[in-house]
Parts: sequence; structure tokens; C-alpha cells
Amino acid sequence: MVRGKVRMRRIENLAHRRVTFCKRREGLLKKARELSVLCDAEVGVIIFSSQGKLHELATNGNMQSLVKRYQGDVVESQMQNRALQSQVYVAQPGIFLVREEIDQLQQGLRSMYGGGAGDMTLDKLHTLEKSLELWICQMRSTKMLIMQQEIQFLENKGMLIIFFIYNVQVKEQNELMNMCSVFGGSPYSTHPVSNGNCFFSI
Repeated sequence: MVRGKVRMRRIENLAHRRVTFCKRREGLLKKARELSVLCDAEVGVIIFSSQGKLHELATNGNMQSLVKRYQGDVVESQMQNRALQSQVYVAQPGIFLVREEIDQLQQGLRSMYGGGAGDMTLDKLHTLEKSLELWICQMRSTKMLIMQQEIQFLENKGMLIIFFIYNVQVKEQNELMNMCSVFGGSPYSTHPVSNGNCFFSI
């Protein structure tokens, strides 16, 4: 037998309403327990009947600890939202100025590509000129900063190369001194030592 579709409205018959409440309550609590077991989730259900009777379910621990955790998460979320809103509020003037500059530059570009100043007034042209000067100044400052960083990098690289060459020279000199000491005599002897191609004299 096909079960008919239940209309979502208040059940007028008191006995039917209580029976439906008990059945649906048990079904809801059963689904909550299944969700907790299958998905390892903490589930809390609070139900007040039409007579004001409390029915609750806390799958892990007790309802009080679950409510405290919920309140802590809500407070933390609200604090994060307030911090984000304050940051947006502080940044709004800067965002507005940037948008204004972009609009002015776009309007100037449209006028120039459209064949001259067009319908731009003298005040708008002055504003566009100041904006362009400001952007050029910022670009030059950025360019100078990048050039200084590259110069510093090259200077550091040059110092590393000089240090490497010095270490190589010291290593070669030590090896040559060791070779001459093996063949006999000292490279700082007062008499020349002829042994192979090593000739040292002071």
C-alpha cells in the first residue's frame, strides 16, 4: 500500500499530534546517533515539546560541554568577523582613492584614444595630469629601489668571487710549498734549490 504524502501543517487532533511527535522525535534522535557513529561527529539535539518538556541528546560527553563549545566557536567567529569588518573599514578610504584614480586614468585614456580631450573639462585635465605625475613618481621610486637591490646583489656577488679567488690562490700556494718541501729544501731557503721546475731564492 502506497503511503500518501504528508501535508506540512499543524496537526489539529491532539492525540495524533502526540503520537506523531513521539515517532518523529525517536526517528530524529536515531538519525543523530547514526550520524555520530558513522562519521565520528559530535551531535547535540535539543527538543521542546508543545507542553514544554525537554528532550535532548549529546552523543559525546554531555550537553553542557557541547553548548560551551558551541558558544566558544560562535564568539570566536564573531570576533573574526568584527576584525575583518574593522580592517575593511580602515582600508575603505584607500580603496576609494585608488578606485577614483583608476576611473580618472581610464577616462583620460578613453578620451585620448577617442581623438583628443573630447568632453573633458580643464579641471578634469588638471586632475588627470596630477594623477599621471603621481603614478610616474611612484614608478620611478620603484625602479630606483629595484636598481639598488640589483646593485647590492652584484656587489655581494663580486665579494664572493674575490673571496673564492683568494682561497684558490692560497690553496695553490700551499700545494706548491708542499711539493717543494717533498723534493727537498725549503722554498724560503737562502740557497736556490734546483729540483724539477722549482727555483726559490731570497
